[in-house]
Amino acid sequence: MDRGKCWNTEESWRAILVLAYQSLGVVYGDLSISPLYVYKNTFAEDIQHSDTNEEIFGVLSFVFWTLTLIPLFKYVFIVLRADDNGEGGTFALYSLICRHAKVSLLPSRQVSDEALSTYKLELPPENNNSSKVKMLLEKHKCLHTALLILVLLGTCMVIGDGLLTPAISVLSAVSGLELSMSHYHHEYAVIPITCIILICLFALQHYGTHRVGFFFAPIVLVWLLCISTLGLYNIFKWNPQVYQALSPYYMLKFLRKTRISGWMSLGGTLLCITGSEAMFADLGHFSYAAIQIAFTFLVYPALILAYLGQAAYLSKHHHSIYQISFYLSVPESVRWPVIIVAILASVVGSQAIISGTFSIINQSQSLGCFPRVKVTHTSDKIHGQIYIPEINWTLMILCIAVTLGFRDTKHIGNASGLAVMTVMIVTTCLTSLVIILCWHKPPTIALCFLLSFGSIELLYFSASLMKFGEGAWLPILLALFLMTIMFVWHYATIKKYEFDLHNKVSLEWLLALGPSLGIARVPGIGVVFTDLTSGIPANFSRFVTNLPAFHRILVFVCVKSVPVPYVPLAERYLVGRVGPATHRSYRCIVRYGYRDVHQDVDSFETELVARLVDFIKYDWSHSETAGSMAEDEGPHSNRSSSEYRLTVIGMVGLSGPPMYEMDVNPQHASVSIGFSSVGSAIEMEPNRAPEKRVRFSIEDDSEAGTLREMDRGLRQELEDLWNAQQAGTAFILGHSHVQAKQGSNLLKRVAINAGYNFLRRNCRGPDVALKVSPVSLLEVGMVYVV
Repeated sequence: MDRGKCWNTEESWRAILVLAYQSLGVVYGDLSISPLYVYKNTFAEDIQHSDTNEEIFGVLSFVFWTLTLIPLFKYVFIVLRADDNGEGGTFALYSLICRHAKVSLLPSRQVSDEALSTYKLELPPENNNSSKVKMLLEKHKCLHTALLILVLLGTCMVIGDGLLTPAISVLSAVSGLELSMSHYHHEYAVIPITCIILICLFALQHYGTHRVGFFFAPIVLVWLLCISTLGLYNIFKWNPQVYQALSPYYMLKFLRKTRISGWMSLGGTLLCITGSEAMFADLGHFSYAAIQIAFTFLVYPALILAYLGQAAYLSKHHHSIYQISFYLSVPESVRWPVIIVAILASVVGSQAIISGTFSIINQSQSLGCFPRVKVTHTSDKIHGQIYIPEINWTLMILCIAVTLGFRDTKHIGNASGLAVMTVMIVTTCLTSLVIILCWHKPPTIALCFLLSFGSIELLYFSASLMKFGEGAWLPILLALFLMTIMFVWHYATIKKYEFDLHNKVSLEWLLALGPSLGIARVPGIGVVFTDLTSGIPANFSRFVTNLPAFHRILVFVCVKSVPVPYVPLAERYLVGRVGPATHRSYRCIVRYGYRDVHQDVDSFETELVARLVDFIKYDWSHSETAGSMAEDEGPHSNRSSSEYRLTVIGMVGLSGPPMYEMDVNPQHASVSIGFSSVGSAIEMEPNRAPEKRVRFSIEDDSEAGTLREMDRGLRQELEDLWNAQQAGTAFILGHSHVQAKQGSNLLKRVAINAGYNFLRRNCRGPDVALKVSPVSLLEVGMVYVV
């Protein structure tokens, strides 16, 4: 699947321009439609448009410098460089920080994760000040929690923006009808038409953006050309001297005249930068150069011309029977075509933010911060285009409720402005840490960045906060609700892991199970899911205690998240033995990045068996080459029962990327990683040769001569695996009930006993993520006392 990685300097200008064109429909839809409602919201209540034009020129100056400093200087020239393997967004910054400093709260962290090709670190020499900041963050656990809360806050506000942006965008576009019909008809037409468009927008989400995506870029391009042309027309017709208002002097005149009301009106002005965060969040689908060129040479000039044109028109029209609106500056002869294009552009902008909401919720659940929901791919070719049914219909209901409840762009704009500015403040804070920890720059540079842009954003944030009673309460309420859900889920997940860690069973207990204890081995493959990367989980011991039998082939599977955007398929599966080869027990750790979708295999059972075959062949071949086993014994027979090698098993097609493999066994694509109590030893060397897919079959002597060199132990193990697969596979999962310890405080009892258990009962189970058939599912009841 294409993952839209950041391109290098060798990419052609033609390819860059094509990407820049395509980014218009995905990245800039929300930002480009802001002229529809900025002036309208700014002049909604706090200030009035007077004959002196000081208000309109002051607002124009604020809009110009805000667009210049935040999207252009902050995002295009600085923040876009803080990418994580070409990916952007809040979780990309958090991932970078977690890899460069030990501040992650994710459980089951392994040293072997650092061997991933996407786990790259910036390695310039650290200065003393950077090391001090790093040590301070790593030392205090409360700072780890504070950092996670900051990330969750930004995530909740992005979700809130996904609820508010479609409402204000479509409503602003449809409101142009008020100039073409009577007040009576307008009042009863705009809201129903807006709701119908929103219902259609959300109803089509399951088809995915790729089916209509080729329409998006032309629509936004036409819209940008439309508003820039209208801007030039209004400038030359009404006030060619309006460009003088770009001077910062007009901002001072504006604040001096309007004072507190002018400051409060900035809550509407900040809407000119809604959608700026999308440049960074959608970086993974395009390149840095493409996004930079599209904004600098097309989007930015078009927006400036649009705002200049509106200001030029308003500077000559002070007494209108209509409220200040974008459509007042549109000539009547072209008003209907402009309304149609505006509605289409608002749909495109809404589509982009809805897709972004799906993406960030998928990232949240990957890091254990959101209840499990069903995530489906909407494209077989383009990675990252996903659809979440539960979130989609919830957003639609809330979006329509907001539209019907507020019924105007003023209150929705106040709510949207607060959500947008909160996300930007979170990005500024996280980027400041990236500058110190990842780029190894002096803290003074990070402080300058924080103060320069943070002060501007705090000014707008404070203005938005003053609108609390006029709509700004909505994102705050939504954020509190979502953060409570996310924090409770994350806290309980960590506590469950700690309970499993303290109650795991030793390997010796497993190896001692046998006929002498009345334990039978039944045909088939038993796949035991666990969060542990070592040891035997308590749910398996409970299973054997109640049903004294387990399968001939036993596989302990741990599905874990790694703080990287993607884990290549060739490095995803980490396989090893549990006990000697004769025990036929294995451990498989499946690693995903925060942008990976877990349902990316048709059959987890088939994929797992294929990886076991690869591992068995590699393990026997490696052991024979190293001469580490006796003539009639299996691999690792001379090792202690607690130490067994884990191996990265992967395979790619003939056109795949370079693989890593051991020198001693060039025919297998793998990296051997030996674990001990003090760390891990990694031996790997890049191999440029293409790999062949290993088929699961027992070949005859007349076929390829590879199996001729394998002894009867290898043949027997492969036959046992084949027979077990034919007998059937059972997936053993823990059906957990979590309860707080006796003596816990009231808050913890409510959060665990009521909150978490309610979420667990009403969210998707882990079997859904791996497409496990209900017929093959065995659930073992477990009570977690945390």
